[in-house]
Amino acid sequence: MAKLLVVDDEADLEILIRQKFRKKIREKVYSFVFARDGNEALALLKEQDDIDVILTDINMPGMDGLTLLTKLPEANPVIKAVMVSAYGDMDNIRTAMNRGAFDFVFKPVNFDDLDTTIEKTLQHVDQLKDTLRAIKENNILKMYVDEHVLNFMTHQEFEKSLMDNETIEGSVVFLDICGFTAITEHAGADSVVKMLNTLFDVIVKEMINHQGHIDKFMGDAVMAVFKGDYHIDRAIDAALAARDRIASMPPVDLAGDEFRPMVSIGVNSGEMISGNIGSASLKRLDYTVIGDTVNVAQRLQGAAKPGQILVAEHVYQQAKQSFSFNELGAVSLKNKAKPVLIYEVIE
Repeated sequence: MAKLLVVDDEADLEILIRQKFRKKIREKVYSFVFARDGNEALALLKEQDDIDVILTDINMPGMDGLTLLTKLPEANPVIKAVMVSAYGDMDNIRTAMNRGAFDFVFKPVNFDDLDTTIEKTLQHVDQLKDTLRAIKENNILKMYVDEHVLNFMTHQEFEKSLMDNETIEGSVVFLDICGFTAITEHAGADSVVKMLNTLFDVIVKEMINHQGHIDKFMGDAVMAVFKGDYHIDRAIDAALAARDRIASMPPVDLAGDEFRPMVSIGVNSGEMISGNIGSASLKRLDYTVIGDTVNVAQRLQGAAKPGQILVAEHVYQQAKQSFSFNELGAVSLKNKAKPVLIYEVIE
């Protein structure tokens, strides 16, 4: 049901409106509220946020209709006003339109014409609401979906290529918050989630600052992907920055225990398969990267101690001119047939 605000100082207009629109009022198509001038109208707009359209006269005591038009964007940016007035000279019409009136209806009122104008105005208001709703939903979507995914979704052939994939060259960073699982056993859920989000916020900012993007959150771990020029250097720089930022944070009191945040990090580089992974028929997909490069990065993170950043030998060979490393020797990683020579990033 559409709600319309009629602003006019003529007392008998309310009776006439209710009579002429009685069928639509009875069928709950329209609902009307009334004000005697612009000041009363603004007060009603503050009280009732579900008004869709205003029908307002020009000449009224108190605040006139033309002045009311200038106040509407602040009171309700979506609402539209139709001027209903006997003052239909060109100057008043142009002033009304320049101040945002959607249409102009002359007195004495032709109620069939007014009804058509109301319907047209309501359609415009509905379109505005749909647009604002889409913007709001898109902003919410951005909180859940990475920007790279949203950009991918705008491709012309998006739906036709849902299950397509490509091989890319890049770097992957896995960061895990150390000791977090033990904390969750006795700390309150609310305080745990708040602290986790605070730590994630620090990590995410450093990944983005170095032109990486967040692929996913996995419990108390973060996976980030770096593509393009100098992706190895940017990935290691981001890992160092995130580690140092987390290490510099003060201890957190959780359920009487002092929790000092630290992260363990694995970085790997190489070819990866990028694309939508999941079930198109169930409409549940994850735009991500997979492959041995990703698996090794996660295994390296699992082997890292708190505060450590581990890389495989081929990453060390490509980055040794830019960073300092310590060789830690060969270790056995899960699902790898041979031991892997690993290095710790120092600075």
